[in-house]
Amino acid sequence: MYTHTRRGARLVALTTALTLSVGTAIAMPLAASAAPPATHASSAADLAAPLTNLSHLDFLLDEATPPADVEGHTTYRLAEEPTLVLPWTYADARDGGTFERVGGGPFVPETGYWVQGAYNADDVARAAVVYLRHWRLTGSESSRTSAYELLRSLTYLQTAEGPNAGNVVLWMQPDGTLNPSPEIVELPDPSDSGPSYWLARTIWALGEGYAAFQEDDPYFAGFLEERLALSVDALNRQVLVKYGQWAESDGKKVPTWLIVNGADASAEAVLGLAARVKAQPADTTAATALRQLAEGIAAMSDGNARQWPYGAILPWAESRSIWHAWGSQMPAALAEASMALADPSLAAAAVKDSAVFTPTLLTAGGPDNGWNPTPTDQVQIAYGVDSRVQSLLSVADATGSRGFADLAAMQAAWFFGANRADVQMYDPATGVGYDGLEPNGNVNRNSGAESTIHALLTMIALDARPELAARAASVTSVDEIAGLRSVQAESAVATDGTIFTPEESWTGESSWAGDALTLGRGQSATFDIGTDDIRRWVEPVVWSEEGEVGVSTWRAGRLPTGVLVDRGPAQGISPTPGVLLPRSLQLPVLGDRSRLTVDVLRGELTLDALLVRPVLSRLELSGDGGVSHLVHSIAKVPQPAIVGASGVATTAYVYDSTGALVHEQGGTGEYSVTLPPSGFVIVLG
Repeated sequence: MYTHTRRGARLVALTTALTLSVGTAIAMPLAASAAPPATHASSAADLAAPLTNLSHLDFLLDEATPPADVEGHTTYRLAEEPTLVLPWTYADARDGGTFERVGGGPFVPETGYWVQGAYNADDVARAAVVYLRHWRLTGSESSRTSAYELLRSLTYLQTAEGPNAGNVVLWMQPDGTLNPSPEIVELPDPSDSGPSYWLARTIWALGEGYAAFQEDDPYFAGFLEERLALSVDALNRQVLVKYGQWAESDGKKVPTWLIVNGADASAEAVLGLAARVKAQPADTTAATALRQLAEGIAAMSDGNARQWPYGAILPWAESRSIWHAWGSQMPAALAEASMALADPSLAAAAVKDSAVFTPTLLTAGGPDNGWNPTPTDQVQIAYGVDSRVQSLLSVADATGSRGFADLAAMQAAWFFGANRADVQMYDPATGVGYDGLEPNGNVNRNSGAESTIHALLTMIALDARPELAARAASVTSVDEIAGLRSVQAESAVATDGTIFTPEESWTGESSWAGDALTLGRGQSATFDIGTDDIRRWVEPVVWSEEGEVGVSTWRAGRLPTGVLVDRGPAQGISPTPGVLLPRSLQLPVLGDRSRLTVDVLRGELTLDALLVRPVLSRLELSGDGGVSHLVHSIAKVPQPAIVGASGVATTAYVYDSTGALVHEQGGTGEYSVTLPPSGFVIVLG
């Protein structure tokens, strides 16, 4: 499994993310209310109040007093202030509309410990960011205090001396005892023995913490500066020592100097480094680390509007075949780095991700936990939604493009009901952010630290932008969605090939969408892809073995759609021989053609699925705040599109494939606009 994050132990990353409560609950005070998710209505009066409500996150906070004289672990004023403040990892919904705070793994009554622990560094760091940003936005003294306490706790978890100095212990038990090697194994093990997601998130919090306290409390800021330098030293000796070295992963050239080979992990470190460099430009060590990590993240950009992964920045250097919404702050990181270093070129990959991939994602149903490469894990969680919102807003700041901010509002509307379940996933009255939305529309009503944190990070960002907040909270119905979808290979309406079931869905670097179909030379298969009122691009998702060559022809009826010459690339550093990838054909399928046929001319074709994408994809939202529509083109030439809504006065803002405004056009009812190649239009009214 792809489990080099805590999400692997709890959610089994890229396969499921909805069973967020593990083990037996320990008795704890209960939150005041955990009412069922509300329907999507929001009143005008509600919109006048701030969306950010810290009550539930406050409820998750608890105190722990660690044992005295733990080697390598201390923090600011520990002798004077021996008690630490940390958030419980999970909060499980209980009868009567309440929550119970829960640790990670089963609870062991004999010891009073959890198999993993009660608190973890990931959530301590990110909770600190919440309170820091809220304090800086509102001046709240209570948020300042919580930020101070959480940063003290985080730096206690950081190993301050010895060979692992700068690294971070992930888990702590309720009494303050560290648990560096939990039974549910995390990598690295012990958790402070190498680079990790929690090291990256520690750098994030320390960088933003220094910037916030720099003038408010210079002594504490100086302490944070020292601890940030300690973690950057660890980053340099363990990760960035490989800067400039490249590897190959299933034929793609990839950087070797990303934290745990992850652009996702590295992005969260970059957020902290960028905050530090903005606050202290003279810190050349931080600036160098910032630039080097940013260059590595940018190198993970791939594809275009018609080719996987559609301009996205891939999260993991060991796989060309997965993208996940959780932790997908790579565009935000590049945008923030570009502003901190005054280098617009660093934002180029972020712009491509935001202008080309994000409209593809939104019109396909939103921020799924895993396109691997088909949308096999369609669970959606606050971490994924917030990651996309933060990225769009940062790219908007870096480029000045209103289009990215408007896309962010459409994505943020997920929290208020613009989702497949038509329910609120965040409640401004309680500060509860629910733990997940299943593909069938069921809501996981638990509300742990991660979901709460990332819901609040979006709310803070919206509160800083009242116009976007009002729109996001009031366009809460999904009226139409039409974009990328998949057709399973085993659903062929006619074939002389062989259908087989993979032994495991997870390949080590991707996931099979279901059963697969193998065709040998001279064999064929026909699929029903349905009809549409517009042309469609079809991408076969093919398993390729290293060094093997296969040739197949594709046609819709008698009209050719392309020749697929499939050459299996060299494995390189990827975990598994062979690769599962969407392959591009040369021509689209006309809208009135429902049957697609493949004939194998040479070698063998192993087919997992077909990705079917309309040349124009759509997402239409409406509510008390009017309408917000998105139309995205993947055509190679300018494409006319009908936009607007019956009886409604709207304005269409047309953007090119870089998010630059091409023109705007108003109208009442439906009217035609022309989209540039790979461009998009946002219609507001």
